[in-house]
Amino acid sequence: MPSEFDLIARHFTQSTPATVLGPGDDCALVEPSPGKQLAVTTDMLVSGTHFLPQTDPERLGWKTLAVNLSDLAAMGARPRWATLAGSLPEADEDWIASFCRGFFECASAFDIDLIGGDTTRGPLNLCVTAMGEVEPGQALCRHGAQVGDDIWVSGQPGMAALGLAHLHARTQLPESWLHLCQRALEKPQPRITLGLGLVGVAHAAIDISDGLLADLGHIAERSHLQARIFLTRLPSLPKGIDRALALDCLLAGGDDYELCCTAPVRQRSTMAALAARLELPLWRIGEMTAAAEGEAGKVSVLDADGQILSFSHRGFDHFG
Repeated sequence: MPSEFDLIARHFTQSTPATVLGPGDDCALVEPSPGKQLAVTTDMLVSGTHFLPQTDPERLGWKTLAVNLSDLAAMGARPRWATLAGSLPEADEDWIASFCRGFFECASAFDIDLIGGDTTRGPLNLCVTAMGEVEPGQALCRHGAQVGDDIWVSGQPGMAALGLAHLHARTQLPESWLHLCQRALEKPQPRITLGLGLVGVAHAAIDISDGLLADLGHIAERSHLQARIFLTRLPSLPKGIDRALALDCLLAGGDDYELCCTAPVRQRSTMAALAARLELPLWRIGEMTAAAEGEAGKVSVLDADGQILSFSHRGFDHFG
């Protein structure tokens, strides 16, 4: 049976060219670029809550890092370093090797050095802290939205939740959507390049982890505003499945790791050019409005007739 230190040396230690001192000491040493601010985020993935126990370990390795990089993208930060802490029920070297292939594939794709972490025996639980750099005063914060801002969302929100609904036999996805939805669930793409492109263009941003309504609500609350989404402007839904389920997945499903941002009307042509350059759909789905007293954070969805629709499920809450 390999020791903890054998596992670390064999699977989790790779070259760290952007790091002063990498794994192997009590601390790593990093040197941020001159004049940059550090953006730091931590996310935990727990088996049975954030992923199914039978999830392919290579895709899980990718996702474990990708969900943290998505937070950096939402701040307009360029990824630099990460740490990984995990509890593992056993020293299954085949599983660990597969997990690390996915993790380091993601790290390589986005120029991340893994600079340290911890391993222990216990229920399967994975926790990453990711660090990136941003120009001082240029971070895309949630509190920056302004009255009249357009609301934009990238990609195809709802696909990951539809993939999970298929796995739980709550729906049967058409073959044309099945692969796309399962990939969105298991191998999300952090929108790093989009986040960098939004710096100086958008007023506020957030990544969609808990659901579009819930996460847009965080922008509205922190900015002391309300938000209005127009149903007719949302991305198209798959044909042939229950529309209520598809709409719930799109608005409240979460696990998308797309970016939602607000930007002034004058930036519409810039947003269109950014979408074309990245070959990534950017949907202008609504607008930010002033909030009445006690109404900050409210997100409304309006149908084609301008009537407000009611949704009891607005996003994921671990303790809700």
